[in-house]
Amino acid sequence: MQFIFNHTNLNVADLEKSLAFYKEALGLTPIREKEAADGSFKLVFLSDGVTDYMLELTWLRDHEGAYELGENESHICFHVEDYEAAHQKHQEMGCTCFENTKMGLYFIEDPDGYWFEIVPARR
Repeated sequence: MQFIFNHTNLNVADLEKSLAFYKEALGLTPIREKEAADGSFKLVFLSDGVTDYMLELTWLRDHEGAYELGENESHICFHVEDYEAAHQKHQEMGCTCFENTKMGLYFIEDPDGYWFEIVPARR
């Protein structure tokens, strides 16, 4: 029996703000949506356009305020061919939240406080 990655879910407070962030920061685009008939939730699945793996954003109408992320030790990692250009873009966006130059990586933070690790494609 083999298990294959499918998607990761993140709850977001402002769906439109999050969609704009993921498009600008990581080039992710919506490929599928599902909305509850009563409007209580909306799911948007994002793709990198290369792999089958998806990021699912969940917006809950009745959730108020920010989500509790604990100590924020969980993260999703992306590798990128042009690491320097990506780093510059994220610096300009103001979303870089932690850098480890010795390890050659950095993290960006989305509007809800989720962290994403960025590493060069070849290390």
